[in-house]
Parts: sequence; C-alpha cells; structure tokens
Amino acid sequence: MIWQVLSTSGAVLVLLAYAAHQTKRLHADTVRYQLLNFLGGTALFITAIVTRQVGFMLMEGSWAVISAWGLWKVLRGEHDVTPLP
Repeated sequence: MIWQVLSTSGAVLVLLAYAAHQTKRLHADTVRYQLLNFLGGTALFITAIVTRQVGFMLMEGSWAVISAWGLWKVLRGEHDVTPLP
C-alpha cells in the first residue's frame, strides 16, 4: 500500500510539472519545476527499487539525477530565466 501511495505521488509531481510547463504556467528553468521533477523522479525510483523493476529504475533514476543537475544549475544561476509571456 505504501509503495502505491509513493509511486502515485511521484507520478503526480512529475505530471504536474509537465502540465504546468506545457500550459505555460511554469517555466522549465525554475526551482519549482526542477524540484517537482526531482521529488517525483526520486519517489518513482524508490518504488522501482523496492519492486525490482530494472527498466523503471533506469528511467526514474536517470530522471532524478538529471533533475537534480537541473536544480543545481538553477540554484547557481546558470540558467537563463526569462519570464513567460
């Protein structure tokens, strides 16, 4: 049960970030966007480890690492943050 809650929460976070970006409500070069992706990917990665799904581990582990890198760059000011129209 706990793993279903964790995986569902992770999926919601990732999809929320994606939907907000697609509807131009959230820019990809923001802490909020990167943090939603990182937390969601990490939750899904943990679920993949527990359930021993290797392909899912690869995808979500990569997602979490790439999002962590993006978050680091945003926090360091290395992204060009332009306001949405």
